[in-house]
Amino acid sequence: MPIAILPKKMRYFHLIGALLFIVFAGVQLNDPDPLLWICIYFSVAVVCILGFYTRYFPKLTFTLALVFLGYSFWFMPGVKEWLMQDNRAQLFDNVAKMEHPFIEESREFLGLWIAAATLFFYAHRGRAPKS
Repeated sequence: MPIAILPKKMRYFHLIGALLFIVFAGVQLNDPDPLLWICIYFSVAVVCILGFYTRYFPKLTFTLALVFLGYSFWFMPGVKEWLMQDNRAQLFDNVAKMEHPFIEESREFLGLWIAAATLFFYAHRGRAPKS
């Protein structure tokens, strides 16, 4: 049997994605620049919700994914510094982020890549022929 997500299961995927990105947006309330990150994550949540209703905008979604991917490279110096550390598990330590700015930059980099990957998925889904 070929691997395929059934339409009903796909609807759950859209809802779970929307809820996750809404939670991601909510967690940003204590960030130094919350408005930017809330907008980033909430925009992905909106794309997931539109996917639930089978409304896709592949060109817009693809462009948004490229913008997020491009913006992520702003944080590359912090990611490089994190990768050079002996203890890379600091990425998940809340105290370490206050001691080392590269922790926050690495988290933001990864968050943008997760958002971009999700948007690329929806851009591709919107271009796929309807069955």
